[in-house]
Amino acid sequence: MTDIATRPALSEGSKFLRRFLKRKTVAFGVLILTVFVLLAILAPWVTPYSPSKLSIVNRLKPPSGLFFFGTDEFGRDVFSRTIFAGRLSLLVGAAVVVLSALIGVSLGLLAGFFKQFDTPIARLIDAMMAFPDILLAIALVAALGPSLTTVIIALSIVYSPRLARIVRASTLVIRELPYVEAAQALGISTFHIMTRHVLRNLLSPILVQGTFLFASAMLAEAGLSFLGLGVSPEIPTWGTMIAAGRQYIGQADWMTLFPGVAIVLSVLSLQMVGDGLRDMLDPKLRKDL
Repeated sequence: MTDIATRPALSEGSKFLRRFLKRKTVAFGVLILTVFVLLAILAPWVTPYSPSKLSIVNRLKPPSGLFFFGTDEFGRDVFSRTIFAGRLSLLVGAAVVVLSALIGVSLGLLAGFFKQFDTPIARLIDAMMAFPDILLAIALVAALGPSLTTVIIALSIVYSPRLARIVRASTLVIRELPYVEAAQALGISTFHIMTRHVLRNLLSPILVQGTFLFASAMLAEAGLSFLGLGVSPEIPTWGTMIAAGRQYIGQADWMTLFPGVAIVLSVLSLQMVGDGLRDMLDPKLRKDL
């Protein structure tokens, strides 16, 4: 009985996965993202050197069999630092998505379901989205002080209005549907209606928007680190590596080339995955696939 019950679910899941990976751009994005995640998880075992190990004798060495991506101005292995910097970027992106989802979904549900909260929350969302994301993030980090925790909090505050606006707009529509009115007439608690009837129907847009926020958070973290407003300088990040390599462009181009390529590939792969999810989860777009 268990096999019979689970077989349809498994077939639906495999069917969705096949259709999702059918597009070459989506499959490429999933492949690149998987490689980055595996490298981040296995970083201590796949890197030949410590990312903080200094070797002045080997400073500014070009890429070779000994140093795959060359070395920086302190003789540190650029390949090892790039891998460990990717681990930090993925951590920041994941943390920002989770925290901004908690803030944005909560505000969006309150604004969309309760009319008395709609106007003040909507005006707050509009006010926050009136500022450019990076400028608001810089202001928050400068006010709170540069650190990994500060960067995550600042970016979560910056990106939560995006989710809040989407959730609010969808909740305003779902709130008026007959099944929600029927649940209210039956005396079901408001919390149960919001979580089981409203939020469940919002998972698709939240998931799609989450992939785009992941990419934006990684790019913003690199930008803040490049400006010296990110984590501590001794911790390798793609932004600090590019900032350090600016002084050696023309002499040691690999110092900026490989971290820059890592940023482009990671952000591009997330955008591809997000586009694929949007096309698969949107009924209107799914008909065209």
